[in-house]
Amino acid sequence: MSADISVLQAGLYGVVQGLTEFLPISSTAHLRILQAWMNPDVSQPGFTAFTAVIQLGTMAAVVLFFWRELLHVAVAWLRGLVDSQVRGTLEYRMGWYLILATIPVGVLGLVFKDQITTGARNLWLIASALIVLALVLGVAEQRGSKTRSEEDITTRDALVVGAAQSLALIPGVSRSGSTITAGLFRGLDRVTAARFSFLLSVPAVVASGLFEAKDIGEPGAPGMGITLVATVISFAVGLASIAWLLRYVSRHSTFVFIGYRVALGVLLLALLAGGALSAT
Repeated sequence: MSADISVLQAGLYGVVQGLTEFLPISSTAHLRILQAWMNPDVSQPGFTAFTAVIQLGTMAAVVLFFWRELLHVAVAWLRGLVDSQVRGTLEYRMGWYLILATIPVGVLGLVFKDQITTGARNLWLIASALIVLALVLGVAEQRGSKTRSEEDITTRDALVVGAAQSLALIPGVSRSGSTITAGLFRGLDRVTAARFSFLLSVPAVVASGLFEAKDIGEPGAPGMGITLVATVISFAVGLASIAWLLRYVSRHSTFVFIGYRVALGVLLLALLAGGALSAT
């Protein structure tokens, strides 16, 4: 029997996923808080599968938004394997950067899969991660030179950002938050850091969603129909979120997200301490 999530609740999960996947505020944290409030009876493995699959909606939004760039990268990378003249192009190098940066999260995700789907969903941990990453992002905003563009990305940048992405296996850290933070520390400007974060999300999140899809419809997990509703809505909202964030960071710092993360983390700690929410 599938978990009792209504169509309205599925729509809300989709909206939250679409809004928070690309903003550096942690979609996992927001979805987990929603679950603790609306559907505490849903099993943690089942809910992990549900959230991983609805992320495919936001990944479809990335692919649609950046389809030309992704296509050029894929074609250049394949051509560069046999044509040395292509290997000096940014598109060819970007293909390798995305591959290298995805390896850490792929390896660690498989090694720590059981911990991620159980104990790592603890709301005390999520609240702490929200606050800690906010403070680190604040330091990156202050110290990063923000002078390097996409043309300036190097293999070392890809490795650093990829290692940072693996920290997002800890719910509450935020995949976009950790990768944008690492990009800022490496001196990338905000738009470049955000764009690289978006492109880097495709292989990691698609692999995660497909891997977890087998658990949809299992006992304690939302059914396929409910999951599809949330996925479609997350796609539409995610597309708008990407466009908005790129415009926003071209003119503003990330301090609004830093303040929001700290406020949400503190509120969550207060709710947990007061017994209004269960941590597990």
